[in-house]
This record gives sequence, C-alpha cells and structure tokens, in this order.
Amino acid sequence: MLLAVHILILLGAIVLGARMGSIAIGFAGGLGVLLLGVTGMTVTAEDIPFDVIGIIMCVIAAISAMQLAGGMDYLVYLAEKFLRRNPRRITYYAPIVTWLMTTLAGTGHTAFSTLPVIVEVSKEGDVRPSRPLSVAVIASQMAIVASPISAAVVFMASIVEPLGVGYLQLLAVMIPATFLAIFPTAWVANRLGKELHSDPVYLERRAAGEVSVPDAQSAYSAPRGARASVGIFVAAIVAVIIYATLISEQVGLVAEPTVPRNEAIMAIMLTTATIILLVARSRAVEILGTQVFRSGMSASVCVLGVAWLGTTFINHYIEDIKAVSGSVLQAQPWLLAVVLFFAASLLYSQAATTKALMPAALAIGVSPLTAVAAFPAVSALFVLPTYPTLLAAVEMDDTGSTRIGKYVFDHPFIVPGVICITVSVLLGYGIGTLVP
Repeated sequence: MLLAVHILILLGAIVLGARMGSIAIGFAGGLGVLLLGVTGMTVTAEDIPFDVIGIIMCVIAAISAMQLAGGMDYLVYLAEKFLRRNPRRITYYAPIVTWLMTTLAGTGHTAFSTLPVIVEVSKEGDVRPSRPLSVAVIASQMAIVASPISAAVVFMASIVEPLGVGYLQLLAVMIPATFLAIFPTAWVANRLGKELHSDPVYLERRAAGEVSVPDAQSAYSAPRGARASVGIFVAAIVAVIIYATLISEQVGLVAEPTVPRNEAIMAIMLTTATIILLVARSRAVEILGTQVFRSGMSASVCVLGVAWLGTTFINHYIEDIKAVSGSVLQAQPWLLAVVLFFAASLLYSQAATTKALMPAALAIGVSPLTAVAAFPAVSALFVLPTYPTLLAAVEMDDTGSTRIGKYVFDHPFIVPGVICITVSVLLGYGIGTLVP
C-alpha cells in the first residue's frame, strides 16, 4: 500500500511539473521529495547531484559570457553559411550543425539560435521545415551524451570508471554512435509528411499572408571579442579533454591529481568566463540577462528537484528493485534502454535520468557495456511535446508544417527521435565491443 502511495507521489510530482512547465519541473520535484519524507522515506541532501548541478552552472556561465561577447551570433553566422550551401540538403545539414554546437557547449540551449535559420533555409529550398527541424532538435538532444563537458557524460563516466570504462572510452563510443545515427534518421525524416507545396496548412497560411518570405543571408560584422570568445571556449574544451586524459587510469601520467576531473571542469569553465569577459571587455552584470544564462539556471533547478526526487525514491526501494529487476535485465539487457527511454520522457533531463537510474542499473548487475550502449536512451526528451527546443521549433515554423496533432503524441519529432535513439543504442553496443 505504501509503495503505491510513493509511486503516486513520484509520478504526480513529475506530471504536475511537466504541466506547469519550465523551472516548475524542479519546484514540483521538491514538493515530491517533501511528500516522500512525510510518508516515511529518508530524505538526505546526499541524494542531490551537486556535482552535476555545479558543472551545468559553470558551463552555462562560460557560454553566457561567450553569448554576451557576440560569440553565439558568430557561430550562428557560420552555421547559416554552411546551411545555405545547399538548401535542398537542409534535412541532413541542420542536425550536423545542432549536434556540433551542443557537443561543444554541453547544453542543448544552443539550438534555439539556429532554429529560425533552419526554417528560412528550408523555405528557400522548398523543403518542408518540419523535416530538418525535427532531426535538428533530436540531434541536439542526443549530442548531450557525446559532449565532453555535459553533466550527464561526466556523471556517467564517474560511475562506470570503477568498472573499467574510462571517460575517454565513454566518449569514444558516444561521439560516433550519436553522430552516425543522424544520417539514417534524416533519411527517414526526409520522407515524412507532405511536400511543402502540397501541404494544405501551409497553402492556407501563405494565402492569408502569414508566411514570411525567406531573406538572403544578411550582412554580418563580428563585434570585438566575438571570434576570440569562441576560440577561448573551444580551447577550454580541449583543455578539459587533455586534462582528463592525463589523469585517466588508462594514461596514468598523473596518478594522484590534486584537482579531480569534475572540479577541473568547473574551474576551467569559470576561468574561461573570466578570460572572455576580460578579452571582450564585457560588463559581467549583463550576463545575468542573457537567454543562455536564464535557461541554464532554470535547468539547474530542474535537475536539482527531479534528480533528488528520483534518487530518493530509488534508494529507498533499491533492494526491492534489485530483487525484481535483476534477473530480468540480466536476461534481457536491452530492456534497460527501454526503461531509460520512458524515464527520460518524464524527467526531462539527460543528467537527471542518468543520475536517478544508472547507478541502480549497475547495482543490479547490468554490465558496463550494456549501460554505455543504453546511455543514448536518456535523451528521449521529445516524447511529450513540451520540451523547450521542441516547442520553439513549433513556434518558429510559420509554414505550420511543424505542428502538434490532437492526440499529443502525433508530432513530427516522435518518429525521428525513436529512430535516432534506436540506431545510437545499436551503434553504441557495436562500437563498445571494439573500444579497448
């Protein structure tokens, strides 16, 4: 009886937060934790993923400094040049751009700035915008599990390293698995929906004058410090990878580092923000008003509440979970990817899903290879059409081709998302068997 109450609290808090949207997902997570405590669970701050939250905050600080210096606009300018090279191939080019930007930045919020460009270039090439938009949003979500500085990757590395899978090995599997999955996904997406010139919704909106005419790429002049801020940020990512390599057990050049990897990432990112401010001569107070900073801090609160809620529940019932799930997952290990898929669709965070479920999966005997291969499934944030980048894509497509159906799940992101995760998991398993 008490288990049923706890499950209702868990799901009720998640559903309430999802309905309220945005930062309220984290707020509702805190409410759920309080209710679990009142009904008999032990609540402790040790279940809060402070390392994950710290990394998110520090990375967002560096990206916000880069945005303030004009670096994000410069990256969008470069992305637009690339996309306009062949508008008819936009369905393949767009996800490459969003995957690269998210992999470098460690946050999917970078995709917001490219979505309007994708819509405009799609209209130039007479391509249904829902096709490139759907794959681009999915690719951005998938790239989180391939980013050297994302909180999800850092946490995942920390729990599989004691089992013999290093940080660099994890990246060696996730980077090619998620990138290569883009192309079959784009191939399928390019065949979904009617052609733009045959879509009745588009024709109706165009007749009503609601569809803007695509403009040629506008003249752009990078402000002082824009290029430098991008260079500094990229150099910081390289520094993180080099440092992680030096202190890894596989390389072993630094046996007992005074600065562990997670702390190094946070310190390097804060240092990066400082250097960018100095080079670009920006006012630090203006960082607080940037779109990336607001979104990133909101994400930190969401991870805090939801991960705390999920971890509290799982730790309380860990022995029961082991007893019920252990033999099933050992016999059918692919079910882990299914569990992660549905959990992520409710938790709305790759880091929160990883934090909440991966330790339990490894504790009940799931092999490290299986866990790594299933890792891309934590990117299933597209199932419910309420994720910010997904909603932004719907709002920015003035042709009406990217629309949510009346049955909630019948939206253009669901098929590409399922395909991309499935292919990534299969590639992850295959590549994982080859990585030493």
